[in-house]
Amino acid sequence: MLDLKNALFEGGVVGAGGAGFPTHAKLSDQADTVILNCAECEPLIKVDRQLMVDYINEILSGMQMMVEAMGAKEGIIAVKKSYTASIEAVKSNIGNYKNLRLHILPDIYPAGDEVVLIYETTGRIVPQGKIPILVGCVVCNVETVLNIYQKVTSDTNVVNKFVTVAGLVKKPVTVKVPVGVTVKELIDMAGGVSTEEYVPLMGGPMTGRICGLNDVVTKTTKALLILPLNCLPIRKRQSSPKMDIRNAMSVCSQCSMCTSLCPRNLLGQSIAPNVFMRAIANGLTYDVEPFLNSFFCCSCGLCEMYSCHQGLSPRRLLDQYKGALRAKGVRVPDKPGKGVADPMRDERRVPEHRLITRLGLAGFDVPAPMTEITSVKEVKLMLRQNIGAPCVPSVKVGDTVSVGQKIAAPPEGALGTCLHASIAGTVTAVADNFVSIKA
Repeated sequence: MLDLKNALFEGGVVGAGGAGFPTHAKLSDQADTVILNCAECEPLIKVDRQLMVDYINEILSGMQMMVEAMGAKEGIIAVKKSYTASIEAVKSNIGNYKNLRLHILPDIYPAGDEVVLIYETTGRIVPQGKIPILVGCVVCNVETVLNIYQKVTSDTNVVNKFVTVAGLVKKPVTVKVPVGVTVKELIDMAGGVSTEEYVPLMGGPMTGRICGLNDVVTKTTKALLILPLNCLPIRKRQSSPKMDIRNAMSVCSQCSMCTSLCPRNLLGQSIAPNVFMRAIANGLTYDVEPFLNSFFCCSCGLCEMYSCHQGLSPRRLLDQYKGALRAKGVRVPDKPGKGVADPMRDERRVPEHRLITRLGLAGFDVPAPMTEITSVKEVKLMLRQNIGAPCVPSVKVGDTVSVGQKIAAPPEGALGTCLHASIAGTVTAVADNFVSIKA
């Protein structure tokens, strides 16, 4: 397993689904189950389901490698029910791999949240504030496993990324691009925008962020959505925290729907958005529990994008308070949850098609076929592309680099992975947070 860990560190393999946790640090001999996450948590994203068809044997082989390296008992291929082509691909090939089994997930949001995924596939509940290995599980994204396979079999470092470009574009696509291309280039690859008024969102509609045309793709970028100015995901992100608090003070009815549908609360965790909203709306600071429990929020956004009928923003306020507590040095509370799922959990799971309709994005839920793009002339590689320490560049302006060449690594002993040139060319800029390369 040490050899695999070293290879993944040197190859720059991180969680490609959004969090960016260094994959080599996930490997553990305490794992008895490895779970492949093909839930594509966010609506409108088409990457993983297509990879499961186009690269099925590479992905299953990568899973087999992970299971064997960690000495796990089994690998679970978790795929959403609606991904029929992916399911058929797995069924047609999984018989060639020992210790792998298919698990079909319900079409719910957020099925891709690792705590929810682990419960759906194994029935185990990850203790609140803890990590999956405590229940013997390691979860990996589909693209991450493909990167593992390519590193092990052909010594290919992570230099490309699969990204869905959808929304108000003329030709929705899923593209394979070098890490470091700009948002503007992605839009051009999708035929350009179909309207003059739009907002680009990096990531999915529930957890993504508003970005600029010069922002760049990183190893964790999964989608670029071009959305209307007045759609719910954009309106929520453009409201101010001060106004969010004023709204909570004036109109929160304590209906508790935000808590009733909270996926983490339904798995016995202490997060209760309605109690938090009551505390901030009424200045109830004598009890710190609602504020400390903000650490157990997974920021899925259901509370404000789906549950609240009054247009309030529990998730945004929880994120704000969570960030402020961290800045003050407050650590995640070490407190047990209930340890059991709510008996009404199955009835309260949110169907993804209903969520897409509530967001006003049903018209954008269309195919985005896979396309490979190679004509990229310049990239800007961010030195922080994963959880942990940013990389330190090992190149200087004027250096000539080749595709896959290591150009930066984290400080010795720090959590992180290496960074590699995604195109061949000349280094044109080296700064504290990025390296630019021009072909």
